[in-house]
Amino acid sequence: MNESPKSAADTPADWDRDWPAPAKLNLFLHIIGRREDGYHLLQTAFRLIDLSDTLRFSPRSDGEVHLAIPMPGVPEDAELSVRAARLLKNATGCRLGVDINVRKAIPMGGGLGGGSSDAATTFAALNRLWGLNLPPAQLAALALELGADVPFFLHGTNAFGEGVGEALTTLELPPAWYVVLVPPVAVPTRGIFTAPELTRDTKKVKISSFSAGFGRNDLEPVVCRRYPVVAAHLSWLAEFGDARLSGSGACVFAEFSTEPQARSVIARMPARMRGHVAQGLDCHPLADILGTT
Repeated sequence: MNESPKSAADTPADWDRDWPAPAKLNLFLHIIGRREDGYHLLQTAFRLIDLSDTLRFSPRSDGEVHLAIPMPGVPEDAELSVRAARLLKNATGCRLGVDINVRKAIPMGGGLGGGSSDAATTFAALNRLWGLNLPPAQLAALALELGADVPFFLHGTNAFGEGVGEALTTLELPPAWYVVLVPPVAVPTRGIFTAPELTRDTKKVKISSFSAGFGRNDLEPVVCRRYPVVAAHLSWLAEFGDARLSGSGACVFAEFSTEPQARSVIARMPARMRGHVAQGLDCHPLADILGTT
């Protein structure tokens, strides 16, 4: 599918807008096995929250894809929104290009899915801006090439995830507020998943088993052992509720039923810690564009 540069101007209002990329929490995360290719089989509950990166896209007529502003510590070729744009171009034969401006609010290496969410928003935005009109299932298949969390952000709603995280069933979750603490460390996902001490044989459960407070994060003992500062944040937050690690960390969170409850905990946070209150979302801010709801 080849697109002329002229099509980049067909939706000027969409080019001149912010595109949100929300964070997620893993309400639980069980590792139930490992495939021969090294990917882990898991079960998890993904919850969208209102902490969000913001992306803007500017058309290029030379067919190239670049970051508008370099991201400290991340080579452009490794940045997930750039990789998503280039993957989309290669898969469709699109001849258009784009500059991508990523304004980060989601901490990197925090287990909140920031890079994956940026990639998903890039897929959704450029599918529209470049006039490609790929169906959701085709976008999700491309997204999986960049990581197991990316398809979730294209799913558009909270979800029960299985397989490597790509087999998604929509979850209806009650309103909730979260205290999210951000330890001063970036935890490499690969290092945690390849840890020899990681438990990989948790019993598989049915989606009907899931409810508030269900399960645990199987990665948590490994992360806490390797990163004492994460363990310290988790221990402090556990004084106020069911504190858990999100993803492979480093961020930890606890759920509360009301905003005042969550803010009362943040008000007690020691000066050495950093954190914020986040509201759980029912669906992705781009759900209407994603077309998967």
